[in-house]
Amino acid sequence: MTTLADLAELVRAPAALSVPGDVVAGAAAAGALGPRTPGLAGASVLLYWAGMAANDWADRRLDAVERPERPIPSGRVAPAAAVGLAARPTPA
Repeated sequence: MTTLADLAELVRAPAALSVPGDVVAGAAAAGALGPRTPGLAGASVLLYWAGMAANDWADRRLDAVERPERPIPSGRVAPAAAVGLAARPTPA
């Protein structure tokens, strides 16, 4: 059974902490800070996580050899679940 911790490892959740700051800094530099900025920052985190899940799905065969402890090759996350997360990173 896939746990929340397995999914957090798959998407490298802690690494996404820098993503909102990048969005806010970019908006501030462009003089475009506004009421939509927090939503854009949140969307950027979801896109980052989707990219990490897609990357691990694409690398699953290589990871089976080089990083067998990763969530997909270890069997903690099914490849289809990673694709699903990448395609739709938000709850239904």
